[in-house]
Amino acid sequence: MENFSLILAIVVVTALAFDFTNGFHDTANAMATTISTGALKPKVAVAMSAVLNLVGAFLSVEVANTISKGLVDETGIRPEVIFAALVGAILWNLLTWLVGLPSSSSHALMGGLIGATIASAGVGAVHGDVLVTKVLLPAIAAPIVAGLAALLATRLTYTLGRKADGEASKKGYRAGQIASAGLVSLAHGTNDAQKTMGIITLALIAGGALAPDSDPPTWVILSAGLAIALGTYLGGWRIIRTMGKGLTDLQPQQGFAAQTSAATVILASSHLGFSLSTTHSVSGSVMGAGLGRKGGVVRWSTATRMFVAWGLTLPAAALVAALAEYVTGLGKWGTAAVAVFLVASSVAIWKISRREVIDHTNVTDYDEPAGVVTTAMAAVTPPPAGTVTEDLAVTLPAPASGPEPSKASV
Repeated sequence: MENFSLILAIVVVTALAFDFTNGFHDTANAMATTISTGALKPKVAVAMSAVLNLVGAFLSVEVANTISKGLVDETGIRPEVIFAALVGAILWNLLTWLVGLPSSSSHALMGGLIGATIASAGVGAVHGDVLVTKVLLPAIAAPIVAGLAALLATRLTYTLGRKADGEASKKGYRAGQIASAGLVSLAHGTNDAQKTMGIITLALIAGGALAPDSDPPTWVILSAGLAIALGTYLGGWRIIRTMGKGLTDLQPQQGFAAQTSAATVILASSHLGFSLSTTHSVSGSVMGAGLGRKGGVVRWSTATRMFVAWGLTLPAAALVAALAEYVTGLGKWGTAAVAVFLVASSVAIWKISRREVIDHTNVTDYDEPAGVVTTAMAAVTPPPAGTVTEDLAVTLPAPASGPEPSKASV
């Protein structure tokens, strides 16, 4: 650790800041359905998720090794490159949190790292095979697999519980949902906390503080786990509302099926070292559970906006990171300018979010926005026969002495 320089300290602090945003951005993955179905109170849910995220951070380092050893050529990476990558990832996380869209923190980090690396060392410094097999393919497969599993699990759940007592069944599924939500939180810690471990380890290797091919030190594992746990406890209420109420309306049976399916996919990917997006997995399982119940629906307008955000995550974070890397390459003053820009942008986004505060007191309040077609039809549909509106009413003048003025429909 004798080579631990100022730029390395800045990178580590920025990485932990990203980990913090990852925590509150992805709290919805574990607890949105549990909160929306009433299985747990909002504050209790996020506290439980925070503890389990911290525990999960210590269970594996496979995903961390994918990032620190596999995605980019670590020999050509400077600490400033990693700092620029984190800037792109943090800003994308904050922007999508502001609008309540559950995008992937994982892909924001990957996009930032790829963009900054290409800007610094060229396309050849990115390992394309690792990118495709352990990032892009899992990104496509995860929501599909989790969605199909949740759909089938939901139908099986309703079939098996058809003759069960309604209230007793709901209580049982709520208890099961709490357990499965805990499993998702644990899985989230094994997958997402490790991404920050990987990025810090890569920075330490690039800065000469660690030997090449080193595993994350214990202090890195602990600090990353604590940062994501703290972010999780504060709760990303805007995204929890979208995931819990904006995509579909879930019953306890559906919530249990969705959480169990997502946890299975995430834990399997962590074991294999895939840098999987927990957001993609949980979103897919929520939609699958919504379609699995007879009469259940998915709000495709919300889902479409979410899909667009998913598609933009990698390139948007990569572009911002590439620009940040260009500025940091101008010298120490360039690095300072990027740091000031990051802090100022973060504060500005936070102030904008205060215009409409969403927290544990109103997280389950959701008014489905009317679509374009619905709004247009409402505008041209005539009122029912016999309806008198203010716009169609004319007041007739009364005689000098006589009855009160009357209204006649034109």
